[in-house]
Amino acid sequence: MKKSLIYFCLLISIFAFGQAPQGKPGNTKVSDSAKKAPIDLYKIISIENDTTHLDTTLTIEKDYKFNYLRKDNFALLPFSNTGQTYNALSLEKDYDQTFSGFGARARHYNFLEAEDINYYFVPTPLTELYFKTVPEQGQQLDAFFTVNTSENLNMFIGYKGLRALGKYQHILTSTGNLRLGFSYQSDNDRYRIKAHFVAQDLLNEENGGLTTQSLQQYLDREEEFSDRSVLDVNYENAENVLYGKRFFAEQSVNINNPADSTNNFLFGHRINYSWKKYVFKQDAAVNSLYGNSFESSDLRDVTKYANLENEVSLSFKNKYAGKIEALAGITNYDYGYNSVVIKENDTVGNRLRGSVMHLGGGYSAQFGGFNLEAKGKLNLSEEFPGNFLDVSAGYDFDEQNRIRFGFSQNSTRPNFNFLLYQSDYLNYNWQNDFDNVSSQRLYAQFDSKKIAAISAILAQIQNYTYFAQDDSLNVRPFQSGNAVRFYKIKAERGFDFGRFGMHHTIMYQDVVEGFDVLNLPKLVTRNSIYYKDYWFDKALYLQTGFTLNYFSKYQMNAYDPVLAEFYVQNDQELGGYPVVDYFFNAKVDQARIFFKLQHLNALLKQNNNLVAPNYPYTDFLIRFGLVWNFFF
Repeated sequence: MKKSLIYFCLLISIFAFGQAPQGKPGNTKVSDSAKKAPIDLYKIISIENDTTHLDTTLTIEKDYKFNYLRKDNFALLPFSNTGQTYNALSLEKDYDQTFSGFGARARHYNFLEAEDINYYFVPTPLTELYFKTVPEQGQQLDAFFTVNTSENLNMFIGYKGLRALGKYQHILTSTGNLRLGFSYQSDNDRYRIKAHFVAQDLLNEENGGLTTQSLQQYLDREEEFSDRSVLDVNYENAENVLYGKRFFAEQSVNINNPADSTNNFLFGHRINYSWKKYVFKQDAAVNSLYGNSFESSDLRDVTKYANLENEVSLSFKNKYAGKIEALAGITNYDYGYNSVVIKENDTVGNRLRGSVMHLGGGYSAQFGGFNLEAKGKLNLSEEFPGNFLDVSAGYDFDEQNRIRFGFSQNSTRPNFNFLLYQSDYLNYNWQNDFDNVSSQRLYAQFDSKKIAAISAILAQIQNYTYFAQDDSLNVRPFQSGNAVRFYKIKAERGFDFGRFGMHHTIMYQDVVEGFDVLNLPKLVTRNSIYYKDYWFDKALYLQTGFTLNYFSKYQMNAYDPVLAEFYVQNDQELGGYPVVDYFFNAKVDQARIFFKLQHLNALLKQNNNLVAPNYPYTDFLIRFGLVWNFFF
């Protein structure tokens, strides 16, 4: 199925070869005689209608994004096999959230949500192919195709697939993300619609990490265990899988004539249906790690979730006063299991189901270089109350220098797996009536190409909810009775010295209160130095150099494969190790080629680093791949 979808993407691009160029939005057309449309006509449009264009250049930032997630993973620590999870080096919180999430967050790093899907406008058919090697036996591939069949209608299809065995026992990963959609606007621009469908399955074999003996052999760098496949793991009979399907559509109608440039009334409607299923399977129970179980063999935990959101909006935009928007909607949710669990002195229910209405609004305006923005939302529900508010202001000094500062707050119930969970392991059954998690932050951003991109936040969280081990060493959900307070400062800057360049990213953060429930490294840094030049009469452009990654020691979160969640531990201090990569990247026409010697310093001293308690860091690897765009 996965290979067939990839071949389908390629066949569509072949069939579309020779299509005449199309126009661009705004009635600007590309000449029929043009052999190659300008690159800035290939538009990429986000869910919030922010528009950029396709970028086929080769930069150091492209190297940072050349990974399984296809985005900069600066504050993420990857497990040893591609497609496994990541240990977060910073707390990234969604301050717009007002409703509980599903859970199994360790499986969600490569799960495409509605805001991860872009829409397109292309003057000619466009294909993008991504390929990269994996640590052992497999490959990762992302094939994408989009075409404008007319100036009004764009369609796209893409499939991202991965299969990797890994160097340790029983850590195979096999994932697939299918996405397809379209966008349309009428000739008079009064009606617009964009929609997509996504189907995903993310499978990880789980081994529970290294055994006590093999962990010591790994830490001691014993030579006979440099072949990682001979290290013993806790078990070889489990896997967890996250499935998902979603249909999303957003449409809008201009109530007045779009030619009126002063006043604009817009009616909008958004529908988002999302279905998720998380499955943990194990052939035989491992009671020594997870406690007693209802079944001794063929354990199977299945958690299902369906969510249907309908929202209508009305906005008024005035050329001088700004834009005002009001919205209202209802969310129907259904989370749970097929049966109740009866334990000694306790009964765990099987379902959380209901409807939540919400109201919201926003305001944005531009006055010269100043810009203001405010938005908020309120749930009208006793079972799932929630709200958020974000107010910010900014000033653009010029195209290269801008500043923004603001305040955010939100309140929402914890994720569903904190509130209700069932498993064949007795200790993983609970039902909680936790209070809302309330968060506030002050933030500031300063972007300057000549100085640096600097961001800072000061945040506090009441009723912080987390997983940790209880007195019996069972992983369970907890809610902190004390406030958690932390701050974070991040700076990023690139330097150009002719044929040489540098790029530095540094983040400093500290937990002022609540450091027993929120563990973060104080320092995270990434530093690149490289040589760049044109070769072969400018037919090839290259960048080659070294990147150093480092984060300070801290009490790193541990990983629980039953829940697919990380939990707080305060017994082991891990980290504090440098990782040096050598890269040689080149651009030939529209193809960007990437070659990397990953964790180069492990050749000098055998790797014994960890990404979580009992889980080893990646050894030295040779990786290569490419990103290739085709324009027809």
